[in-house]
Amino acid sequence: MKLRERTLEEIAEMICGNGDRVPFVYRSSTKLTRFFRDIDTDYVHTGDTRSFWVTAVLREIMLEPAPNPHTPPETFLRVIRSLMDKVDAVDWDPDRSAALQILNTTLNREGFEAFYGDDDACYLRNTRTNTVATPSPNPHRPLTQAEIEKRDHLAAYLDKCSEDQLIEEILLPLFRQLGFHRITMAGHKDKALEYGKDVWMRYTLPTQHVLYFGIQAKRDKLDSSGMTKAGNANVAEILNQVTMMLGHEIFDPEIGRKVLVDHAFIVAGGEITKAARNWLGSHLDQSKRSQIMFMDRDDILNLYTVTGLPLPEGAIPPAKNLLDTDVPF
Repeated sequence: MKLRERTLEEIAEMICGNGDRVPFVYRSSTKLTRFFRDIDTDYVHTGDTRSFWVTAVLREIMLEPAPNPHTPPETFLRVIRSLMDKVDAVDWDPDRSAALQILNTTLNREGFEAFYGDDDACYLRNTRTNTVATPSPNPHRPLTQAEIEKRDHLAAYLDKCSEDQLIEEILLPLFRQLGFHRITMAGHKDKALEYGKDVWMRYTLPTQHVLYFGIQAKRDKLDSSGMTKAGNANVAEILNQVTMMLGHEIFDPEIGRKVLVDHAFIVAGGEITKAARNWLGSHLDQSKRSQIMFMDRDDILNLYTVTGLPLPEGAIPPAKNLLDTDVPF
């Protein structure tokens, strides 16, 4: 993606800390080199005018590949996060609210808004798509203490939410954040219109080719036992739904024609047992087997946590009331 030259110049001035009484630290030539080294780049200040040099660096960074047309490159996201690090707060702006306001005045013209997350790191939100621009999420990395608490709250919500809430309040925001678009929910009121799909959506590859995905979601554990416990789903029930999903056409109004689903997600709010995965794979032919992808409870919890999405309203813990504590006043 491309940012206006004026935007790059203004962000460069913030990085340099130029101006009188600005809420940004002043960075000399050596500190500018250290700034870009700390975000895992190899840029070294060449002695040119500092703001001109930083603008040129930002211009080069914006030429790097981006996850999608609506998200800046990962290096630019690291630039913003480092620029807004609360450790660099000046005395008269300890919470960096003034710095955030100045940065957002610049970013708003590009359709972005900067904000601080629960971990005190600075993130960018695309105001047009309402998605949070974050580096590629790694659900397998160690979680911070704040992320662990967030994961626990979400896990408790999964235990009590309905299947529709799982889809509407967790899966739809999650897949939208991961870059899927044209997400359409079939709903559960009219089962005849589902054809095995709870949701269908599109994903555009960097080559601009489009893949179509369907989602079959179950709230609880998915197993393959002969006697399934109440509340759980049996994989045999999923087989017919997946077969319909892969064989039934969907109408994409943006291109004005019907298309087939390329891949199917089987999503469960509980565990998908290994036996269930093997059973389903053995009952699908080889071509359809490669089209199936699984996402169980742990996958949902980890991905939702690392993508920086806010908790659903029903998962937000109540605020602590000091009057309920035993601490004497």
